[in-house]
Amino acid sequence: MPESDQPAARSRRDPQARRRAIVRAAADLLVEGGGGDITHRRVAERAGVPLGATTYYFTSLDELREAGLQVLVDEIDEFIDYARRVSAGRPREPESLARLLHDYFCDRDRMRSDLALYGATIHRPELHPLALRWFDGMVGLLSDWTDPATARLLAGFADGVGLHVMLRGEPVELDELTRAITALMRSGTAREEAR
Repeated sequence: MPESDQPAARSRRDPQARRRAIVRAAADLLVEGGGGDITHRRVAERAGVPLGATTYYFTSLDELREAGLQVLVDEIDEFIDYARRVSAGRPREPESLARLLHDYFCDRDRMRSDLALYGATIHRPELHPLALRWFDGMVGLLSDWTDPATARLLAGFADGVGLHVMLRGEPVELDELTRAITALMRSGTAREEAR
């Protein structure tokens, strides 16, 4: 049989790539649905894989949902790492921190991901550690800028601003953010000096 008449050799499948595609599809659907329900079928369609592939890698929807949420958490960790690199060696001034957070809050995709993460975990106490990774990461980052108590206060403030941005769909103004962060950082400095 001539070579052109032979059936094409099947390329070897990459199971890890298939699993990554399924997890990415689950994360994307969680973001699009605000953290709402996903199904094996919808994930399979989005990933471009047979339905059986999703149930092969993830026997339950909870397992699949958690894998998708983990992708969103990994993206938060990437931002925290990025923020550390960007702020390394720079003065620890409120204006610099405000610009960094303002850029974060202006990223609509990131805000949608955060909303999906909170929405999917709010009524699932076993998943709360996933949702708290942003807060804990921010406290770690901000502890390089100020004392730990003020870092927690700033992270809580940033949580609230993020929620405001997500729900209202409008960015916070840089000058307003700068004024608030300046006041919070000064209150922490004053508290430390009073001790």
